[in-house]
Amino acid sequence: MAVQKLPDYSEKPSEWYTEIIKQAELADIRYGVKGALVFQPWSVECMELMYDFFEKDLKKRGHKNYWFPSLIPESYFQKESEHIAGFTPEVFWVEKGGNEKLEERLALRPTSETAFYTMFSLWIRSYKDLPFKTYQRANVYRYETKSTRPFLRSREFYWIETHCAFETKEEAFQSVLDDIETTKRVVFEIFGVPTIVFERPAWDKFAGAGRTFGADAITPQGRVVQQPSTHMINNHFPKVFGVKYFDKNEVEKTPFTTCYGPCISRIMASVILTHGDNKGLKFPFEIAPKQIVIIPILSEKDPNVLKKAFKFKKELEEANYRVELDDGDKRPGEKFYYWEMKGVPLRIEIGPRDLKEKKFLLYRRDTEKKVLINEKDLLKEIEKNGFELSKNLKKKAINNFDGLIKDVKNINEIKKIVGRGIARANFCSVEKDGLGCAEIIEKESGGKIRGTRIDVKENFIGNKKCVICGKKATKVVYIAKDY
Repeated sequence: MAVQKLPDYSEKPSEWYTEIIKQAELADIRYGVKGALVFQPWSVECMELMYDFFEKDLKKRGHKNYWFPSLIPESYFQKESEHIAGFTPEVFWVEKGGNEKLEERLALRPTSETAFYTMFSLWIRSYKDLPFKTYQRANVYRYETKSTRPFLRSREFYWIETHCAFETKEEAFQSVLDDIETTKRVVFEIFGVPTIVFERPAWDKFAGAGRTFGADAITPQGRVVQQPSTHMINNHFPKVFGVKYFDKNEVEKTPFTTCYGPCISRIMASVILTHGDNKGLKFPFEIAPKQIVIIPILSEKDPNVLKKAFKFKKELEEANYRVELDDGDKRPGEKFYYWEMKGVPLRIEIGPRDLKEKKFLLYRRDTEKKVLINEKDLLKEIEKNGFELSKNLKKKAINNFDGLIKDVKNINEIKKIVGRGIARANFCSVEKDGLGCAEIIEKESGGKIRGTRIDVKENFIGNKKCVICGKKATKVVYIAKDY
């Protein structure tokens, strides 16, 4: 249980991140497959809650839950050339079953459009079947060739994927906008991670998509972590899979399709990086693996202290709180540091004097302050302080977020900002003819064009010329370095 001093959260975020994953026992990287983690209970319990919040939101929007096989026949991928070209370099292939060579290679799913659309062609027959809204909670596998990092970039990750079909393009686009609202409701309002939603440039679209919209979070140190993306799929994609229906006039048509992919394991990284500090983790109350830890003090001198601690634990658990009672033999100070490092939002301290006075100390991880509360107000104070803690974490996160976006007018200014924030710049074109300027930005600064904002009307900066080539700007773009 001994807690070692963590690297400085602000000055050495990468080292801090690596060490907190180890000390808080979030994941173990010592499994024998590169880029594959053993997720440990402290992260699993949090991510299960994150899954639940996303799934509740999707179900309210009419999505139905499916479980699809992990294996996808190669012939499914070959039906859509852009898709297979985009994903083939990342695919894990299964070529043998036992000692027998398979007649057809099978892919460990990197994403599931090809699997879902194969079944859509069997299930969708009439306009009465639309809209058809599906999702699954699944693992996906990608042969990541860059450096892997726990939660941030791996070869097996945990996500939710939705696949939907609609009669009209307008309905499909409305679903994309609804996906964006789901991201806001869940990732920010519940997890406390602020995001900006961008339409990605033409060279950074999902393979097979006509338009791609992705949310990005910014860590307090100024690097971005990709959040859920949502896509308007090219109509050619469902067409080649034979997905079609008869409209009210008995005319055969191809539906418009979308997909949405909240990567739970990567969002977990954003929670870690957004809310952490030099002591360790901080969790919003709603998704904390344990919301409250009870620390009995001097219980060896007064057995009634431990009895009271167990009484509190039972009372809180019956009120549906997640509670830990630490009655181990470590000193109180060691326990305090340990559970603060683990990010438990609230701590109750109970000692012999508290029994007599029927009052006890309540500590909040966000403010690091203790308040004395009456025993009779236990449930009321837990509810109040849990709510205020989450609200405070969101407020702090959004204040950090807003201060990290800076306007720039040339490549030198981009280089100064990227890696420490997001650069906002005039740009010639987010279609393919702007790729040359984007490549210069990436080569010179290490940053990538994240896209154009869709939630605000942007004003051009200064002379309205592209920050790289000097041609007339058509868009304002955001540039950042990602994990």
